[in-house]
Amino acid sequence: MKILIYSPLFYPSVGGIETVVTILAEEFVSLGHEVKLICQTSATDGKSFPFEVIRYPKPQKFLQLIQWCEVYFQPTISLKGIWPLLIFPKPWVVSHNNWYTRPDGRIAWQDRLKQFLLRFATGISVSQAIANHVSTPSTVINNPYQEDIFYEMPEVSRDRELVFLGRLVSDKGVDLLLDSVANLKNLGLFPKLTIIGTGIEETRLRQQVKHLKINEQVEFVGVKLEQELTKLLNAHKIMVIPSRWQEPFGIVALEGIACGCVIVGSEQGGLKDAINSCGITFPNGNIQVLTQILYDLLSDDNQLLKFREKSELHLIKHKKSLVAKAYIKVFERAVGQ
Repeated sequence: MKILIYSPLFYPSVGGIETVVTILAEEFVSLGHEVKLICQTSATDGKSFPFEVIRYPKPQKFLQLIQWCEVYFQPTISLKGIWPLLIFPKPWVVSHNNWYTRPDGRIAWQDRLKQFLLRFATGISVSQAIANHVSTPSTVINNPYQEDIFYEMPEVSRDRELVFLGRLVSDKGVDLLLDSVANLKNLGLFPKLTIIGTGIEETRLRQQVKHLKINEQVEFVGVKLEQELTKLLNAHKIMVIPSRWQEPFGIVALEGIACGCVIVGSEQGGLKDAINSCGITFPNGNIQVLTQILYDLLSDDNQLLKFREKSELHLIKHKKSLVAKAYIKVFERAVGQ
């Protein structure tokens, strides 16, 4: 099958959608399909991929690629990438990786237009919450993770308690986690917290650490990648994902589970699909419940072990090859229609 992918953001841009797109495209190729990818992201190095990447194609080239493909795939609908279908209609598949709203929750005209256009596409939702949100039927296929990068390292001592991995922005709720660590201190527990990542809130979060007098418990380590990141996650018992907003899914949870962490995350949105039986969820923004959950887990290693025992069965469903095959089945159905 000739698959054309339109993903405005792609390597060297780093994010959840970029990661999923790269995984899927590589797996499609390994399954014997021909893949080409269009993006609107400039290259900063000569990194190669097992598929052709076309950056900023001119209109004529875009039309040629549409003519070439048998199925046109958009990971999250992009209005700028739809116009060629008006000239050369092709089976169109859209995976819903996010909410069709503005960051503040408003529904703008662009969102209404996207919801209208989705009736002409075959849909895939990355979580049941997203499927419930979109206005047209879709097949739920949870996201994959990079099992060749994230896995358990028995040789690494799991001697650290809490870890956060993600962008340091207000939506991710790191300040809530810091308040919870301070609450645990008042309850007689002194867990160490490692914060992996950077962002515009870092300075304010460092100030909060000083204000709460938990300096000796919290360490900011910046961005970590691949083997170094995997080793660091393996050194921790619990990954906390305290997002204020409703996560569409949460690949970071899969990465933590694969590295042997029990996950504690906010319950609204699709994050609970990613966590499944490998951790506990709490109401978004509820510091008191978060504190109690962490207190209970940190006080009972047997409870942690019970959650970790469920990880293998959960992760199997998110293996790259299985997720890619599920996508191909949807593509084949779209082509058949």
